[in-house]
Amino acid sequence: MTIRYKSDTFNLTTTNATAVLTCPSDATALVKLVQATHNTASNVDTDLILQKSGGSDVVISHATLNKGTTNLVEEVLSLEASDILKVQAGTANEITGVVSYALIDRSQENG
Repeated sequence: MTIRYKSDTFNLTTTNATAVLTCPSDATALVKLVQATHNTASNVDTDLILQKSGGSDVVISHATLNKGTTNLVEEVLSLEASDILKVQAGTANEITGVVSYALIDRSQENG
């Protein structure tokens, strides 16, 4: 088992739910931070969405951002194989951010 600490950035250019992290099929991801930033003075509703492997989307966090930064994850969030983490904003081209996580690679395990 290998643990790699990683981060990925995102820029929401649409109001559609945008995948910001897809857990590999041979791994588990422990998400510590999903930081979203909004730089203008207008309010933008922002949702953190979890899609379980093969399942439907579920909103797991919501924030209204008004020129500031917030973490959309209260505690560590565990993603299992093939789960997808998405972010959706009510206004396009307003929200940027970063996802920080530990990726636990199980591809080298025996059995």
